[in-house]
Amino acid sequence: MSEPSRTREVPPRRFLFVVPPLVGHVNPTLGVAAELTARGHQVAWAGMPEVVQRLTGQGATVYRCAGPVLGEGGADRPPDVRGPAALKFLWERFLVPLAEAMAPGVAKAIREFRPDVVIADQQTVAGGLVAERLGVRWATSATTSAEFTGALDGMPKIDAWLDGLMAEVRGRIGDPEGTADPRFSPDLVLAFTTEELAGRPARAGDRIHYVGPSIAGRPATADFPWAWLDPARPAVLVTLGTANTDAGARFLTECLEAVRARAGRFQTVIVDPDGVLARATPDVRNTPATLDVRNTPAAPEVRNAPAAPDDKDVLVCRYVPQLTLLKRVNAVVCHAGHNTVCETLWHGVPLVVAPIRDDQPVVAAQVVDAGAGIRVRFGRVRAAALGEALDAVLDEPRYRAAAERVSASFRTAGGATAAATHLERLATASAVTHVERPATGTAATHTTTNPGGER
Repeated sequence: MSEPSRTREVPPRRFLFVVPPLVGHVNPTLGVAAELTARGHQVAWAGMPEVVQRLTGQGATVYRCAGPVLGEGGADRPPDVRGPAALKFLWERFLVPLAEAMAPGVAKAIREFRPDVVIADQQTVAGGLVAERLGVRWATSATTSAEFTGALDGMPKIDAWLDGLMAEVRGRIGDPEGTADPRFSPDLVLAFTTEELAGRPARAGDRIHYVGPSIAGRPATADFPWAWLDPARPAVLVTLGTANTDAGARFLTECLEAVRARAGRFQTVIVDPDGVLARATPDVRNTPATLDVRNTPAAPEVRNAPAAPDDKDVLVCRYVPQLTLLKRVNAVVCHAGHNTVCETLWHGVPLVVAPIRDDQPVVAAQVVDAGAGIRVRFGRVRAAALGEALDAVLDEPRYRAAAERVSASFRTAGGATAAATHLERLATASAVTHVERPATGTAATHTTTNPGGER
């Protein structure tokens, strides 16, 4: 059931979102933050302003944190690294260094902003560890359901390795005597999905609240040639998200071949941030392009006009306004990224999913189990099989019917409204006496009594 927007008057509180430099992990916080702000609360973020403010707008309060960026320097993950090796790389080379680099900034943000609740991204474990050490209540923002649906049940060694890794990180930046898994708050886990898609939780089930996707408007960063879309024909969106373009040249080329073979039947928008198709396929070098979402405010905003107006079947873009475009498409081909899948199903649109790594195989299995799409093999699928999968999700009503069932569950769950209500309840919980411990050294007792929001 959806949570009411406001069940009772709640005194103004302060909420700090701790987020990684990953677009898909920041986006779900936007709607929740907007709802909290509309209720009279104060909201801030701890993260990299270059990423966060591009999504929130320049008016947001962002406390700067240092850290690596996935795909750069030591976090440059080779495209052929998959499976357990990819998970190990992600934690050892990106998420753990990110936690240690962010910890001082998170601590500073907590001390200066003085939040009643910290909302820590599930993979930004500095949020939970530092909040625990400083005695602040914290909730988990779970932008993927993979880790609490038993995804690692068949890999006990990997699960044990991760638990050991969390203990090591806690020893360096958290409270050495703490016991909570920093990926799962002991008080509240907000899951931006529903059981209709994710299934019942295998762990942390007593703390998980399935609120469905948090869908909010995003600042416009580029024009899109809306007049190109023909309302009389179906449309398909092909996207691999923002963190997988390094692995996508072959797959996007096969997608292009598949949709070219169906010229005249439907239109296709292919998202190609790095221009891999232009390098691999000469016939798309003059295809319309729009501004790359990754341009920062310091970068020039160049708006490219369509160079091939006679091509009515395929449009290749560096960036698309995805939420708006999803209202106009009939199918999506994607990497099974959790946000893309949930945003697509929110609109009742079926999918062809081609998982690459990380949680994507788990999310792809959820889509198939729900009946809302077809899975293909990212590394091996050819144009013929891709075309057949597209034909099926476009022409067979059962896929759209399943997508619409999941969409109904999302909308009933309450989204940002429900998440904000859960956070208010946590913020107004009873006063807590805690022991604050620095990352190293002796403990210092610190008592907080905060019945009315004052500190």
